[in-house]
Amino acid sequence: MSDERPEKPLPELRASDADRDRVAERLRDAVAEGRLDMEEFEERLEAAYASRTYAELEPLTRDLPAATGPSSAAPPAPFAAPAPGDAWPAGRIGGAGTSSTAVAVMSGFQRKGHWTVPGRFNAVAFWGGGELDLREADFAQREVVINCVAIMGGIQITVPPGVEVDVRGIGFMGAFDQRGTSGPRRPGAPRVVVTGFAMWGGVEIRIKPPKPLPGDGRNLRKEL
Repeated sequence: MSDERPEKPLPELRASDADRDRVAERLRDAVAEGRLDMEEFEERLEAAYASRTYAELEPLTRDLPAATGPSSAAPPAPFAAPAPGDAWPAGRIGGAGTSSTAVAVMSGFQRKGHWTVPGRFNAVAFWGGGELDLREADFAQREVVINCVAIMGGIQITVPPGVEVDVRGIGFMGAFDQRGTSGPRRPGAPRVVVTGFAMWGGVEIRIKPPKPLPGDGRNLRKEL
């Protein structure tokens, strides 16, 4: 009787953060090689960080050559120290916040691109909507609090992978909904605490990678 383990992990087994990271790295390589466009990359990356089992991860790299995802090897050790290059850029922590409040009453607001998130940011949407994109933002301090009030309105917060997200908001006939998982926290990365209240409205927190400079796949891999 053979006592050998199967070459591939069983599809129903739970995937680890290391498994999701390995698939994400293969997807980043595929963008740099020109095999995936940005739209498809973002869809697959979001699915990778939301996956719970090997069966959900395996299709994401099935059509890519030399895949190194969990379908090609046994699960890795439970913990692996992050590489030095994965550390959060020190220059993106510190400084004064660009603004501390955003209000949309039967209208909308948007904060995106290069801006500095203050230690506490208040966002209010009443019969309106707002977007807070933190993917290219700097952070005034290591931990920031975003307080959201959504009444018959919606607020969307987009956070890059590697940033710790702590959702504490309360919904009454409304919801605070986190889409995807940020994966393991990057060394030195900020922590984003989302608090507040949603009534007949919602606050959605999405985990998405920053967009690279046009034609520069290497920039994408460096930022992520």
